[in-house]
Amino acid sequence: MKRLIFSMAALAILAACASKDVKEQPGAGVEERKPSVDVVKPPVKPKPDTGPVVKPVDRKPIVANPLKDPSNILSKRSVFFDYDSAIVKDEFKPLVTAHARYLVQNRSAKITIQGNTDERGSREYNIALGQRRADSVKQMMLLLGTQEAQIETVSFGEEKPRASGHDEAAYSENRRGDIVYAGE
Repeated sequence: MKRLIFSMAALAILAACASKDVKEQPGAGVEERKPSVDVVKPPVKPKPDTGPVVKPVDRKPIVANPLKDPSNILSKRSVFFDYDSAIVKDEFKPLVTAHARYLVQNRSAKITIQGNTDERGSREYNIALGQRRADSVKQMMLLLGTQEAQIETVSFGEEKPRASGHDEAAYSENRRGDIVYAGE
């Protein structure tokens, strides 16, 4: 009887081992059982052929010369003055400031400020007034950090008029300091 109990215990142990799932045994090599019910999967839509994948080229933006860009304040080069005055008017201070900042950021750039006057006054007086106008613009730029070696001043007096009339409209066009960059 002991043999019978021992045989039944051994049989129970073997039965317990046999009921273990085959997948849990490493390296079993037995195929997974499929369910007896067929599962219907939706059809897979093929992806459209988009051709080879092309990566965009990293390009640096083209930086236009701000001195020649008509939408940039640096394209404006004339500072206009009142009659018999060398004081930079408030409306032209942003223009002078912009050019001074450009010169500070571009230490190799150089300018000439050309002082001009209208035709009223003697030749000598107009040469001196044109010089004071050019020096006034230069002084403002120096105060804003521009190096003195970057700026030259010259006076043309009444010799380079912008407008050829003999009225206030022409005179106001001729009372100016022109900013001219080297190499332009």
